[in-house]
Amino acid sequence: MISDDRYEKMIYRRCGNSGLLLPAISLGLLKNFGKTNSYDNSKEVIISAFNHGINHFDLANNYGNPPGSAECTLGRILREELIGYRDELLISTKAGYTMWKGPYGDWGSRKHLLSSLNQSLKRLGLDYVDIFYSHRRDSNTPLEETMGALATAVHQGKALYVGISNYNALDTKKAVTILKNMGVPCLIHQPSYSLLNRRVEDGLIDLFKKEGMGAIAFGSLEQGLLTSKGLDEETLKGARALDSEVLKGEETLDEVLHKIQQLNEVAAHRGQTLAQMSIAWTLREGGVTSTLIGASSKEQIEENVKALDNLEFTEEELTIIERILNKLI
Repeated sequence: MISDDRYEKMIYRRCGNSGLLLPAISLGLLKNFGKTNSYDNSKEVIISAFNHGINHFDLANNYGNPPGSAECTLGRILREELIGYRDELLISTKAGYTMWKGPYGDWGSRKHLLSSLNQSLKRLGLDYVDIFYSHRRDSNTPLEETMGALATAVHQGKALYVGISNYNALDTKKAVTILKNMGVPCLIHQPSYSLLNRRVEDGLIDLFKKEGMGAIAFGSLEQGLLTSKGLDEETLKGARALDSEVLKGEETLDEVLHKIQQLNEVAAHRGQTLAQMSIAWTLREGGVTSTLIGASSKEQIEENVKALDNLEFTEEELTIIERILNKLI
């Protein structure tokens, strides 16, 4: 059952200088939506998200187990449950990571990107996606070729907008200029961004504003580290064993645990869970357009959307958070 008041529960933000509005929280289908996952649960999560105003579903060609199956799952849900709602939905996908064997199944060539997009459209059962991304920079392929493939996707009507993901500031500026000269604006950048990973603040956020681009962050909860799970030392040990990006640095487990515990105290004073505050922090003034969440249940959707109840941070709160992150307290 689709809720009639679904748009009353969500905040929508303009994506850069475009006419497109994104929900403040979007749903990523990296995990929990593959062939090996319960279809009924996947369907329940998608419907719950839509009923909470999350009308943007973010995919990539290789999402799901096996790769590509997340697009198949969403395609089935679109056909069977959301068939009359396509024009209310934003569907995005990407290409650039390994998807099939051989020299054209990976990276940023025109061959890979356009072949991958055609495959994605078949799996989704769609004529077009709303946003098509170059998933990562390919240093062995001229940037003009990669951006040219994105422009072709728009000119062919297979994508309404295009974006890039995991690009540094220098390559982002070059990509934006190339696309602009082709008459296709670079709508959006998708970087990794969280309380524990702030590399995007090193020039990228300022560039987004200057170039009129939107930004959608992934990894705001750092694979569960910025949730109640991260308060457990055994969880951190497991994350380090799995080579977690955040835990690759010089900090000890005790130092990371201490940070998370202190951040949790700030969240409690704000009337939020650690996860809710972590999401809200990425969406604060000067942050990003939208934040991607993952979810394995409708309860997680409901809990994470509550982050929107308090997006404002006082100067005192921001100062305390900075001091925690810089290990000054």
